[in-house]
Amino acid sequence: MNSAFQEKQNLIAQWAFDTRPILGRFHLWLEDVDVCWTRGEPAQEFTSDISFLNGQMERLLAMTGAVTALGTQLFGRFGAGAKLDKAGLNEVKKDADAISAYAMSESLWYLSRQLPENHAIMVCMGEGLMPKAGETPEMGSNPLLGFGRVYARPEVARWLDRRIQRLLNEPGYEWDRFYKDLKNSGITVWGAAIDTLENTSRFAKGKDSGPMTVLHLFDQPLHISRPYEGYMGNLFLPQAVVENACRQSLLINFRTPREKVLLAIEATYPELLRENIHVWTLRGSSREGRIGSLWRQWQGLGVHLVDDDWVLPSGMNAFTESGTYAPTFRVGTWTDQQGALHLFIVDGYAASAEATQAASLAPIMGLNASLCVFTSNFKLSFEQEQDVMLLNPDAADFAEQLGAVMGRPINESDLATYAAMIHEGREAGIPLKLNCIAADDFFPEKQWEVLAVCGYMRPDPYSGIKGVEAVEEGVYRVRVRLSSKRGDKDITFTLRLMETMEQSRLVFNPLLNRFLAGEDYEKRPVKISDSGRIRNELQTLCTEALEFIGNEKIRIYFDRIAPEVIPLEKQRKLRRILEWYKEHHPIWFSWLEVHASDYA
Repeated sequence: MNSAFQEKQNLIAQWAFDTRPILGRFHLWLEDVDVCWTRGEPAQEFTSDISFLNGQMERLLAMTGAVTALGTQLFGRFGAGAKLDKAGLNEVKKDADAISAYAMSESLWYLSRQLPENHAIMVCMGEGLMPKAGETPEMGSNPLLGFGRVYARPEVARWLDRRIQRLLNEPGYEWDRFYKDLKNSGITVWGAAIDTLENTSRFAKGKDSGPMTVLHLFDQPLHISRPYEGYMGNLFLPQAVVENACRQSLLINFRTPREKVLLAIEATYPELLRENIHVWTLRGSSREGRIGSLWRQWQGLGVHLVDDDWVLPSGMNAFTESGTYAPTFRVGTWTDQQGALHLFIVDGYAASAEATQAASLAPIMGLNASLCVFTSNFKLSFEQEQDVMLLNPDAADFAEQLGAVMGRPINESDLATYAAMIHEGREAGIPLKLNCIAADDFFPEKQWEVLAVCGYMRPDPYSGIKGVEAVEEGVYRVRVRLSSKRGDKDITFTLRLMETMEQSRLVFNPLLNRFLAGEDYEKRPVKISDSGRIRNELQTLCTEALEFIGNEKIRIYFDRIAPEVIPLEKQRKLRRILEWYKEHHPIWFSWLEVHASDYA
């Protein structure tokens, strides 16, 4: 009894010691921690690692997922948009995204001080740059952690920031030169793909399940050379299905007719009834034009197309209006209480960051992921979409080729729109010359590793993991999943707020959000760290309005911020805040320039 008690105390103490930079930053006390292996060979805690990272870094990343989930759930206005109009709901979504992006960014900054001296974390893909189906343009400009954000010790961060600025702004300095400079420098860059708040709309509306934070960290940067967010067709199947089809000389990927995919499934699982094949795909009227024909293909084959009323093995209902990442954890077979075999697969499309994250899960979970780059328009069916991004917009006959794909003559507006989307993908380094792509195509070394970190604000129906739960006043239970090729760990933290709820709200809120909400910035004590915090927050809050000048300066253009993204009144207040800091602390804010604009 005493031995078990002592072992538990040792466990808590080691976790608290290793994660103290993040716990201290957010004024949290670690009361308890439980670690449960759900895949792989269980090992005693602290005796082995499950990824390319050392144990302390794994624990710091797990705590990053936990504090992001906790802070967002407590202070992100959960459910506040349930009865609001589109504009009100959009404002709640942006507030929630701001909290989650801030909590994760601060966590990454503090854990970066524990990185080896020649290492850096670089964000390569982020979620939140563009509107999704049914959203207006301003709804896509959400606070996020996107391409080029660097977390490292100061010397390394400055070196890498300069190369990223060259990559973005210097003609001729492209990915190959960037990667060559990186290899020659001896600096190790770990790439990241981040969605700080998956299912933001469900969070803002107060739905019972779905909201989560997702961070994938790779042992190398992704082959991405500028901010990019688009869409990708995706098909996730058990690897056994694809391998068995290959032995029968049948190629299975996203372009394969679904009738042949079904035949491959039935050849792999002969006892599987068609009605027990469950196909998860995004649903809703806004997706009808793009993947309605895909739904009809599956329905015509007699399989089950998952809807919001269907109960998953976890006992919770699925949802299909969003959330393309989490269903990946459910792909595979199971046997029900009557002994019947079931199979769950994912088909359709996803935003590029979610698709890439999910595809990187596939190898470690025994799945096959096939992706196909789509446009950002919703005018074409998926059969047409899969061919558009393969076209050459600089070809003399581009209009004829595009017209042949679309099945009609092309007007000048469509021609310019689709050409711009293809150019954007090319410039970002998206592999557009391949009919189908896999996760390998995003990595320069082809051999790569990933650690996937998921923190859950609300319960996840696909894995059955619970969300944030109140234990008592100021004490909360928070769940995090770590996944790698060596195994999955489900970790439950019990965290106590060391401040009052109101003081903790300030701890988890970005400075600029606090000032815009009414806190008096002129009377608040100013610290030198405010300079770095505000620089960081501007890159999260309104990245589209920023211009990076040289190695140090940032110029903000208020006329580049849509009033629907930040209302004019708040823009004027934000300008006053920045000018006040610039005037009263010119040395600390020498990096900041405010461009003259109409929104003065």
